[in-house]
Parts: sequence; C-alpha cells; structure tokens
Amino acid sequence: MPLLKIEKLSKSFGGLKAVSNLDIEITQGELIGLIGPNGAGKTTVFNILTGVYEKTEGTMTFMDKDVSGLKPYQVTQRGMARTFQNIRLFNDMSVIDNVKVAYHQKTSYSAFSAFFRLPSYFLGEDEMQQKAMELLKIFKLDSKAQETAKNLPYGEQRRLEIARAMATDPKLLLLDEPAAGMNPQETQDLMKLIRWIREEFKLTILLIEHDMALVMGVCERIYVLDYGTIIAQGAPDEIKRNPKVIEAYLGEEVV
Repeated sequence: MPLLKIEKLSKSFGGLKAVSNLDIEITQGELIGLIGPNGAGKTTVFNILTGVYEKTEGTMTFMDKDVSGLKPYQVTQRGMARTFQNIRLFNDMSVIDNVKVAYHQKTSYSAFSAFFRLPSYFLGEDEMQQKAMELLKIFKLDSKAQETAKNLPYGEQRRLEIARAMATDPKLLLLDEPAAGMNPQETQDLMKLIRWIREEFKLTILLIEHDMALVMGVCERIYVLDYGTIIAQGAPDEIKRNPKVIEAYLGEEVV
C-alpha cells in the first residue's frame, strides 16, 4: 500500500480552481519533488494535506486512513509534518523551546502532574530537553539552543523549522521551499541534510522547491504542477527533458 495516495483532488476558491483532479501516489521511503511555476498550486496542495484548507473534491489516504477534514494538529498526530514557504517560528522563544513545543504533543506527563509539579512532570521535561538537544545537534544548532529564534541567521532559521517538524516524529515530511533565501553553500549543505534525514530516520519526504539543482540532486521522482494540474511526472532525467515542463516552467533544458 502507498504511504500517501491522493486521487482526483480539487480545490476551488470561489470561481478559481487552484487544484484540479490531482493524483499523487508516494510509497514509504521515497523522496519526491513537487515543482512548477509560482501560483501553480503547490503550497495549496500542502495546505489541503495538512488541514489548513478543506478540499473541494477528491480523496486523501495516508497510512491507509482517510485524512480528509482533519485539523492540522490531528494531521500531525497521524504522522505528517511540514515546514512553510515563509518561515513560521516562535520568534521570541529560544531555539530549544521551539523544538520542545513540538515534543509536547507526545508528553509523558499529564496536565495534573504539570500543575502540581509532580516528579513525572520533571522527568518528562528532562526527557524532552535531552531529545531536543540531540535533535539540535543533528541540525548543528546545539550551540545556539538558548538564543532567541528571531536572532538566528536566515539559513539557521530554516534548519530550525525542519528540526521542529522532525520533533513530531513524522512518517511523512513536507518541505515547502526549504532552500529559499539560502546561499549556494547553504543549499549544498541542505541537500546533504535532506538525504541524511531520509536515511537516518527512514522518512518519506515530499519537497516543493524552485532550486532545480537541489530538486534534481535529491529527488527520485518529480511531479510537475501547472495551473493546478499535473502536466508531467517521472524521474529527474525525464522531467528536465520533457517539452511540456520546459515550456511551462524550466524555460530551457536543465543539464
């Protein structure tokens, strides 16, 4: 069974059809790209999947269960996590607290224990602190754990957002333009990080990105969206030579 199966998915905003009859199938462990021009509907797909928008038509099955109509927190509890095109951190909180927020959905202590400061509360908090520091170390942010998130350089804020998503223990990670605003070296480091995350955590990843070097370098299959419709899908070598993709998005053959 596929990990994620989207069939005939559509989303309309009034008279505008942002996504039309979308079919996507992703098996466990794959690293898939979703590309297309600005306004093609890519982020709308992520918003539907994660409960930000309600679909107009179609079905969405994740881990063999229908996820239509779920709230964002329920989608996260099911094992789907995301980052955003525009970074959404808790800017005035510390780096480590940004990560610990995500761990709280699976906390081992009750609200009663937290209110009365029982031993289980302190044990749970210590466990979260340790897990958060381990995750920050993976993302090379452990030395800045106590810094305020808004004071991090842009590239590090991007990494922190991915780390926070990883703290929810996802089975499917949705990355919305993770390389946006990064310099070439940061992008290269991100490519290595994405590959490593997939292998180390046995993750499935769906990636939206405009940086074609990154997309072609890490993705095994690619879906191309234009005006809300899939116009091509296949391996990177097929996509970069597809006449429809070149005309609609790439402008010229990518080598």
